[in-house]
Amino acid sequence: MNGTGIKHLYTAKPRPRGTERRAHGAEPRPNSAESHPKSTQSPEPLAAPTAARSAVGYLTIAAEQHGQRLDKVLSHLWSGVPRSRIFRLIRRGEVRVNGHRAAPELRLSSGDRVRLPPVRLPAPDAPPTVPGALIRRVCASIIHEDERLLALDKPAGVAVHGGSGLSFGVIEALRAARPHEQLELVHRLDRDTSGVLLVARRRSALRTLHALLRAGEVRKSYLALVAGYWSARHGHISAPLRTDLRRGGERTVQVASRGGKAALTEFKVLQHFERRASLLEATLHTGRTHQIRVHAAHSGHPVAGDVKYGAAAFNEELAALGLTRMFLHAQCLAFEWPDGAAQSFSAPLPPELRGVLDRLAAFEQRHAGERRG
Repeated sequence: MNGTGIKHLYTAKPRPRGTERRAHGAEPRPNSAESHPKSTQSPEPLAAPTAARSAVGYLTIAAEQHGQRLDKVLSHLWSGVPRSRIFRLIRRGEVRVNGHRAAPELRLSSGDRVRLPPVRLPAPDAPPTVPGALIRRVCASIIHEDERLLALDKPAGVAVHGGSGLSFGVIEALRAARPHEQLELVHRLDRDTSGVLLVARRRSALRTLHALLRAGEVRKSYLALVAGYWSARHGHISAPLRTDLRRGGERTVQVASRGGKAALTEFKVLQHFERRASLLEATLHTGRTHQIRVHAAHSGHPVAGDVKYGAAAFNEELAALGLTRMFLHAQCLAFEWPDGAAQSFSAPLPPELRGVLDRLAAFEQRHAGERRG
């Protein structure tokens, strides 16, 4: 295949230490305040008309919230609170589920009772602070809209949500543009990855799509330019990944046989650029953080422009050819609703990446001519 053939491409007295067991799912002690809630209404008032620190509150998970992640529920409840702060509160044990510690990714069940620690919340009537330019850029990237979801061709350099030093991302911009809708990210893309991203407009659609993702019934394929000559035209990499590691406070992912989660990526070669680089189609059969990037690097062929897992020398070579970002693009996503309706979304390769391929091809042609001469 040649380069021109690619088209799609949120003040109780402190509890003495040791009185709470940490195992999630264990029954609370009968004399515990957790066992006799004063109210199952959700939640207690969290903010005054002006920005203020909230009191401890409790939230009972409703039926429509069943299956949602803890961090997602809190992000929606504490609108305006950075995700990084929410993660810290959870990891420090200030947020508790049924009286016990929980992980951010815990999926909640109807009837679960969540302890909400004091949090400084923005005033309810605070003016929108999402930059207008970001709102316009994100709205312009919508490629499909129906009553259940939005599909976007996310630009590279735009995070899907705020956090890690960023105040806003795609979801904050969309919520600012559509304040009367309850929008939620269906899945994630790395900040420097472009391409197809889904946002649910209904809770029912979000639950259905999450169930499809967990069952492996959503096909997600990417285009990636990697270093060197990828010899196998079509194959799979099955290497478990640990996604809970940090270096210098920054999240990193590693292949690990012990403690790793199963991860499977299918790779297919689309084009070779001599032995310098290879253009691949990568299809995810699992959805681990940084999966394609780590599997490619593990195979000895890191993704071009990948600062975290890539090869510095190769990145410099490609920068000389105009590559200013990571060469990873979510080109296609397809699935079938339970009612049998099929949906497929595709996003063409961005011009800045197409230009790099064109320059690589031109270099290859010149080099071949020099050899013949």
